[in-house]
Amino acid sequence: MSNRKLVSIGEALIDFIPSRKGCDFDDVDSFFPAVGGAPANVCAAFSKLGGSAVFLTQLGDDPFGHKIERALDKTGIDTSHISFTDEANTALAFVSLAADGNRTFSFYRKPSADMLYTAEKVDKDAFEDLFALHFCSVSLGNFPMKDAHRRAIGYAKENGALISFDPNLRFMLWDSKEALREAVLEFIPKADILKLSDEELEFITGTGDIEKALPGIFASGVKLVLYTCGKNGMFAYTGKVKARAISPKVEVVDTTGAGDASIGSFLWKLNDFGINTGNIEEISEDMLKQALEFSTVFCTISVQHKGAIPSYPTLEQVNQYKTT
Repeated sequence: MSNRKLVSIGEALIDFIPSRKGCDFDDVDSFFPAVGGAPANVCAAFSKLGGSAVFLTQLGDDPFGHKIERALDKTGIDTSHISFTDEANTALAFVSLAADGNRTFSFYRKPSADMLYTAEKVDKDAFEDLFALHFCSVSLGNFPMKDAHRRAIGYAKENGALISFDPNLRFMLWDSKEALREAVLEFIPKADILKLSDEELEFITGTGDIEKALPGIFASGVKLVLYTCGKNGMFAYTGKVKARAISPKVEVVDTTGAGDASIGSFLWKLNDFGINTGNIEEISEDMLKQALEFSTVFCTISVQHKGAIPSYPTLEQVNQYKTT
């Protein structure tokens, strides 16, 4: 197992999970708070598997912000590079769950503390002994956090690390779909690993056919694509090989953080294999398939429980599930 670390940058927030699913917001009686935010979730997945993870963000100097820091620290994430501010509150997201576990969101983030995180607060020391930097698109709007991402990507590249990008589209947080697409297309060429879902593919690439989209993605400089299709499993592609893993049928309780679970656990397995910028394009089909199967088990365990981070299993739990 490589001891290189994952650094993740972006938003952390409190997801308010409804007490029951299969109903609209109006019919939810109560919500319970759970720490979330896609980059934080990815860090947590990596850390709960035993990896070394560092999270870069800014939180409000309020009870929710300190709750997030304590929860991430308890998960094993290095929280020493998190900033606090009294200029804005910690972001909140209220979630409603359909009968099949899929979600809709209502965000309180105008602005939130993470959006005001500046490039100057990105600590270069956090990027030593780095395996990969991971980020999403929520923090790529026209506010200071976007420049912080550019700074972080620069530091990661200086240290020879892989760059992982999950667009993780949240349309309601953007003034227009065009602005979101422009931001995503600006940052895709900076990535070595691109995670896409079947729901995002056509918006980003212009085609709903992953095989048709791949040449353009690889031409931009991306070296590996992780393509998630919910209950239909996951695919992974390089310019040379591809692999697939099937998702087992289980009772889905909550899909919150499932996409983050997939890329977080997939990155952990790549690190376990010793994948780096020098050999990622030569990864074998067998390695890709093993990584996908590992990630599929991780996600299968997660979606059978409420919330994101609390639902993520340890390496021991993944291995036990694989043998049952």
